[in-house]
Amino acid sequence: MNTEKARSELIIINILLEVKEKSYDQKISLFSGIDFNVDKEKGLTGFCDYIISGSEEQLYLELPVITIVEAKNENIISGLGQCIAEMHAAQLFNQEASHELSCVYGAVTTGDEWRFVKLEKNVAYIDNDSYYISDINKIIGILVNMVKGEA
Repeated sequence: MNTEKARSELIIINILLEVKEKSYDQKISLFSGIDFNVDKEKGLTGFCDYIISGSEEQLYLELPVITIVEAKNENIISGLGQCIAEMHAAQLFNQEASHELSCVYGAVTTGDEWRFVKLEKNVAYIDNDSYYISDINKIIGILVNMVKGEA
């Protein structure tokens, strides 16, 4: 599996489906490859690889709580900027909809490697550790805690 599409379809989406299943007590929806245009003047427009929403609504995006970026060319570090921009867009989206959340979460992944980010107010906290698919339960646990707002 060395293409982004294969990673997307076979690894990442299965992890996210497991997160949804383990978050049965939370109302969430998964979105993949959606247009997320929040503020054209600030450059916060484009497609998001994945968004986990804090709402059961699947027809339209409401209350984005986690953005997930597929690292291009296996480069996690270069994906962090895109992830933080998407998280900031999610913050603005929620504020405009009068959904005040204390933080928004994000992740950048190659499918095999995962890095996590937390955006509180205007400060991004990047987890210094990398998590690997060999410890899948840890990755799923972190994502479930993000869904619950406990990460």
